[in-house]
Amino acid sequence: MANNDKVANKVCLIVIDGWGISADSYGNAILNAKTPVMDKLCSGNWAQIEAHGLHVGLPEGLMGNSEVGHLNIGAGRVVYQDIVRINLAVKNNQLVKNENLIDACNRAKNGNGRLHLAGLVSDGGVHSHIDHMFALIKAIKELGVPELYLHFYGDRP
Repeated sequence: MANNDKVANKVCLIVIDGWGISADSYGNAILNAKTPVMDKLCSGNWAQIEAHGLHVGLPEGLMGNSEVGHLNIGAGRVVYQDIVRINLAVKNNQLVKNENLIDACNRAKNGNGRLHLAGLVSDGGVHSHIDHMFALIKAIKELGVPELYLHFYGDRP
């Protein structure tokens, strides 16, 4: 729009990484500092957003980060991270409907009857979760594969 005077309601999105809101003053540099610019900005209309858990597409209890926050703000909606998408698929019994898994199982059944799975197994939930492995085993059994071989990489000693 060439003429800004035609815009009735102007909006400015300001993202300040690391700037949080907390009533706890102990160790809170932001609350204990003099912040006249932010105080002025906050004297008008503003909104507080959540930056953790399902609010930003992460499992409950996990804090967000810059990447997750920017992804959600840029999308204008909650973007479920991989672990949440997989958790939801497991919860809703969608793995047995996954076309790639069905194809792999059909190839195994039509071949030598063996399916090999390889991947990272952990209980940390960052790059993998052991619950997903158990859900895959269950889905593969439901899909009728006679033999399943697991090759996994652990991330703990």
